[in-house]
Amino acid sequence: MTKEEVSMIGFEIVAYSGDARSKLLLAVEKAKQKDFTECDKLISEANDCLNDAHKSQTELLQLEARGENIDIGFITVHAQDHLMTTILLKDIINNLLDIYR
Repeated sequence: MTKEEVSMIGFEIVAYSGDARSKLLLAVEKAKQKDFTECDKLISEANDCLNDAHKSQTELLQLEARGENIDIGFITVHAQDHLMTTILLKDIINNLLDIYR
């Protein structure tokens, strides 16, 4: 896989996790307004985005596991960081939403 292809997967991960992050933060705003129907919808959409990000991440992991040489650049490192911080945010927000409910 070329470095450009790996970078594109990195961009996918950033985009999906960025969308999830935005939806999670908006879900908190909806919870503050006691709009739990919209809050739950946003949480579900955020989970879908994170699942898509994981699929892209898994693609890279499978390539490496098969022994393919993957040229990891800063974009891929940034993507991994972005995904992991969004997953952490999801965990924190889920606990916070319990308080709002």
